[in-house]
Amino acid sequence: MRIVLVGPPGAGKGTQAAYLAKNLSIPHISTGDLFRANISQGTDLGKQARAYMDAGQLVPDEVTIGMAKDRMAQSDAVNGFLLDGFPRNVGQAEALDVMLKDEGVKLDAVLDLEVPEEEVVKRIAGRRICRNDSAHVFHATYNPPKTEGVCDACGGELYQRDDDSEETVRTRLEVYHTQTEPIIDYYRAQGLVVTISALGKVTEVTARAMEALKSDKG
Repeated sequence: MRIVLVGPPGAGKGTQAAYLAKNLSIPHISTGDLFRANISQGTDLGKQARAYMDAGQLVPDEVTIGMAKDRMAQSDAVNGFLLDGFPRNVGQAEALDVMLKDEGVKLDAVLDLEVPEEEVVKRIAGRRICRNDSAHVFHATYNPPKTEGVCDACGGELYQRDDDSEETVRTRLEVYHTQTEPIIDYYRAQGLVVTISALGKVTEVTARAMEALKSDKG
């Protein structure tokens, strides 16, 4: 299957992408991984991206599109893939359509993870991270530490990242609404959108997504 995964920040796209890709035996292709791989490998596209990032500028669509095209051409993606974070806007979605058409294939579904906006704010703004080890993550509501402000694993100080503040989260949501959300309407017009609730346990959301994709294919 060839799937695009969309949803607001805090919807759990990365987590669901990993589970779904494993269940469907297709590679999980995320924008973050594309950038890291190209920059670390020193590819021409990676060097271009690095130059824009070092200058504090947004990486142009054509660079991101080029990275995605190269990745989807790799052997493990021949029979399918799950795209996470790409396309990010309608221009990228249109470019993806052209890419796939040139290869004689098409998308099977666009999985839309739906989460109420206030839940997104609650999920992200409640996140607390250990200063000693960023892998130790807690949540003020869903996974609180035994002692407030102290990491259960190592005793380090827990803090809230600047980009996890409520103000920043609401700004990120506004960017999502204006730039990324329009691709849902774009793909809905093609009859590709499958919307599911991303509320509940991770396993419940994964099961919901698998059932929705199966029903859509059926």
